[in-house]
Amino acid sequence: MAQSWRARQRPRGGLARALLALALCAQVARGFSVAGQQESTCEANGSTYYLGEWYFLDSDHCTQCECTAEGSACARTECTSLPAACIHVSHYPSDCCPRCEKIGCEYRGVVYELGQNFQPSECEQCTCDGDGIARCLVADCAPPPCVDPVYHPGKCCPECKEGPNCYVDASRRRVIPAGDPVWVDSCTKCRCHDGQDAGYWEGNRLASCSRLKGCTPQPN
Repeated sequence: MAQSWRARQRPRGGLARALLALALCAQVARGFSVAGQQESTCEANGSTYYLGEWYFLDSDHCTQCECTAEGSACARTECTSLPAACIHVSHYPSDCCPRCEKIGCEYRGVVYELGQNFQPSECEQCTCDGDGIARCLVADCAPPPCVDPVYHPGKCCPECKEGPNCYVDASRRRVIPAGDPVWVDSCTKCRCHDGQDAGYWEGNRLASCSRLKGCTPQPN
């Protein structure tokens, strides 16, 4: 009975060959795809990545790779430029690129905080607006009522230290004060234009003079 039992469990020749072929196919399938080509994998970051899989390098968060049949194809992510007026930059370990946390205003190479008032020159008064744009008012100085104005540090418009005045004549060698007429010699009386005159100080820097008829100036 035992012998006949073993005979019933022994596979036939054709069935044995089929089972052997299936076993060999299972072993081959571990290293080959259905098309008969070896399956591609990529080793990186201590891990195995399969064909078509994307990953970032642990050593560089800015480099992304794809596993291809030829191996890993990698490209580095380019960070966009931060705003010129960025006044606070953060670098997070999990980020590829730095972040701009705070924006101000950039004006002539200097960065100001939002809402800040500043005076880049004597003639300008500026404010850093909330949109990151510096808006400025420029002083419009009236022509000074003198020919010898003085510019003081921190002030935009010049001042007449000696008060209003003008030149006696086109030689521009002598200056007289504005107001009452001045005898510039024994025969000539001159007067500067002042605020009571039409066209006051509109480019007229010479006095109006009158000379006595038949008068000969006396030497000084």
